[in-house]
Amino acid sequence: MDILTDSRQVSRLEVVETGRRRRWSDAEKLRIVEESLLEPRLVSATARRYGLSKQLLFSWRKAYREGQLGGCQVDGFEPARIVPEIQSTTEPAAPAATGTLEIVTANGRRVIVDHNVDVAVLLRIMRGLETLR
Repeated sequence: MDILTDSRQVSRLEVVETGRRRRWSDAEKLRIVEESLLEPRLVSATARRYGLSKQLLFSWRKAYREGQLGGCQVDGFEPARIVPEIQSTTEPAAPAATGTLEIVTANGRRVIVDHNVDVAVLLRIMRGLETLR
């Protein structure tokens, strides 16, 4: 008798878990990707939190960088805006502080900013530079 043949018939077969595929909306993908970009090394933690594979999250991040995720165009930089300063006529102007700050990213890119840089914009620029290869 051959050990590879089994003449028994299966009378009952039960499927316990189907491993269903989830469907993520573009808004959910964007939220998850942006959460994973908040700090370095958050990909694994974010993937675990949402039950994703790291490979899927990396592919979403790549699509995000290329502007193919959710119809948004992302090129890694915040557009510059020049707005006039509003000075109060009742308060004297504060003395101007001087100085610059140089930031070097892990991938060797340098950013030099003035002392009164908008921190939120600077963070977005730094995140964009981190995604560039």
